[in-house]
Formats: sequence, structure tokens, C-alpha cells
Amino acid sequence: MTENGAAPRRIVVVGSSVAGLTVVDTVRRHGFDGAVTLIGDEVHLPYDRPPLSKQILAGDWAPERVRLRQREDLDGLDLDLRLGVTATGLDPERRRVALSDGGAAAYDRLVIATGVQPRRLPETDGVRGVHTLRTLDDAVALRAALQPDTRLVVVGAGFLGTEIAAAARRLGARVWLLEPAPTPLAAVVGTEIGGFVAELHREQGVDLRTGPAAAVRSLRVEDGAVTGVRTADGEVLPADVVAVAIGSRPAVDWLSASGLRCADGVHCDATCSAAPGVFAAGDVARWFNPRYGTEMRVEHRTNASEQARYVAGAVVGTETQPFSPVPYFWSDQYDVKIQSHGLLHGHDEVRIVAGSLPDRRFIALYRRGSRLSGVLGVGDFRALRRWRSTLDADIDWHDALSAG
Repeated sequence: MTENGAAPRRIVVVGSSVAGLTVVDTVRRHGFDGAVTLIGDEVHLPYDRPPLSKQILAGDWAPERVRLRQREDLDGLDLDLRLGVTATGLDPERRRVALSDGGAAAYDRLVIATGVQPRRLPETDGVRGVHTLRTLDDAVALRAALQPDTRLVVVGAGFLGTEIAAAARRLGARVWLLEPAPTPLAAVVGTEIGGFVAELHREQGVDLRTGPAAAVRSLRVEDGAVTGVRTADGEVLPADVVAVAIGSRPAVDWLSASGLRCADGVHCDATCSAAPGVFAAGDVARWFNPRYGTEMRVEHRTNASEQARYVAGAVVGTETQPFSPVPYFWSDQYDVKIQSHGLLHGHDEVRIVAGSLPDRRFIALYRRGSRLSGVLGVGDFRALRRWRSTLDADIDWHDALSAG
């Protein structure tokens, strides 16, 4: 309900990826028959992002296959669909979103679902051969640049960087993977499992460089195109293509004058509310998760859709309980699928409780304080599902080990 007790009649959603589309689809399923506006800064119909670094980059799918809905399906939702338009400002008092085409969108309820933007290496704008991977156009451009024997340097060995490296090796590219930390992914999954991922890539012929010496000092550029990457130890790696995967930042620049708290995401309470009439969902949302007693921002597809369904209920007044999910993610590394439930980042201990890393079939548990906080699995997903139920019970670490 709005502050004066009237039900909302105008819902505006900024961001047309999975979170934004799920909000508008769900409010319609709840029976909302008022005006719904969906604003997206890309010209493409709403599409799914996880396949970009997997099936699209590897050439397994045509670009059209990532669409979340066809045009006729969107028409059936009775939307004011504004694609290729960017939100440029927000006035929460007047409840208006300013747009790049000079127009504005008035709302009773606003959902911010603008996602994230890739971080870039300094002084690389306009340099041919330097790529980031966030949009469908990014994926298509990077795929076109990767041919057999293309010399690719991937900067950053997080999940995105390692997936890019895996897809490129499938295409026959020569790949260098640079990570300034001692072990890829160690801050998230732990040193032992990070080492497992590193070994997967080395077995596939990736030249993985880690530690401070692998930090990028500069690019070598000739005639406006990248030709090499100079690392901190002074070595110059030859490069036809450079893929930058050094993280992302929430797409909140347009909110700078709004008065909303936007440090590392749009800050929300446990009901994903950022201000009266304003909600956030997906990668851009930083909310208080009472399950873990902390604020979090989750950049994964499953959270985007779950949070969007929750926010849709909050917008139309059917959802009043806090949003307290168990986060989930997956990553494809060659023929190995890694899946996780719970909170892994910031763990105090990791314990392999079933299987073994050499067999590529194992279950790992994660401890924060005295509680079981997360579980990661490779190759034994039936056992992983059982541990997902254990996470719901919020049990003590020692009880979890006994249960295993």
C-alpha cells in the first residue's frame, strides 16, 4: 500500500535483464492491472546473461537463444517497454525517473534492477582488441575475435575470467590467465578448491600466472590495437586479444543526486526497500539478509530471479516477510560443473567431507564463526541437495560435521 492507503497504479522497473523482467512478469501474475513500464538501456529484448560466458562465447548457441521472452510474450504483459533508453536521474519526492531521451517515467512504485558494470583497465577505452564481457554485444564481439591460435590474455581469474579462458581453449586459442592473488578464487572458495580450479586450467593448456608478478602494469599498443600485456615483473606477453575480468561495480551512477545510499549497491532493508516506494532487486541490490545477520549483494542469476519475485510481491502488497534466501551459484569449467549453496565468502574454515579433489567428485563445507554457512559440490549433486536442506536448518558446525 502507498502512504495514503491507496494501492499502486503505476509501477516502473529500471533494468530489463532477468531481475527486471521477472518483476513485471510476477506483478502481472499477482493480478496487478495498472500501468507497468520496463526501461532497458540495451536495444535487445530481455535476455539471460549466464550463457554469455558459456554457450555464446563457445559458439554453441546462436545469440537469439538467450532471449528470456519473445516479442509476442512481452506484448501479452501489456508493458510500456522502453529499450535503448537509459535512466539518468531519480527524484524520489516527485516519484519520477529522468530518461536519456528527454522524457520521464512517473511511478507509485519503482524497482531498481540496473545490475552492474564491468571494471576496466585504465587508459584502455578505444583500444582495439581489449574486451569486457557483460552484454550480449560484448559476448558476440569477443567470440568473433577468438580463432584457433588467437593469443588471448585474460586479466582476472575469478569465475568470469576462468569461464572465458575455458571457452577460449575450446575454440583453440592460446590463453594466458593472469591473477595477482596467489590462488584463483581463494577469497571465495578457499585455497584448496581454488588450487583445484587452477589445476583444471593448467591441464587444459592455459598458462596461468599468479601472485604479485602477474599484475598488469600496462598494455603494449600499436596503431590503436593491443599487441601485448606487460606484467609487474616486466615480462611482455604477446596478445591479439585481451579480456578484462577484474570485477564489476553496481550501475548506480544515475542515482548520485537521489539521496539513496548507494555505496557498493543500492542499500535496502530486509524487505528490499530503499526508500518509500522504491525497491531494488538483482545484482545492484545490497540488502540486510536476516538469515546471516549481515548486508549482502549477490551477483548471481538465481538470486536475481528469486529476489525479483519477492520484490514483485512487496510492490503489490502480498509479501511482508524479510527476504532471507540461501544464495546459490554455479560455474562451468570445461567439463566440470561447480555448484554452491550458502555464503562462502568470508569463511573461517573449509572442510572436504566427501569424495576427493583428484577424483573431481567432492563436497566441501564452509564455516563462519560456529555455524555451517555454505556448501560446495563437484560431481555429486544428489549429496549437494541434501546439504542444501541442512543449511536451511542453520546448524552448528560440529553438528554439521557429525551429520556428514
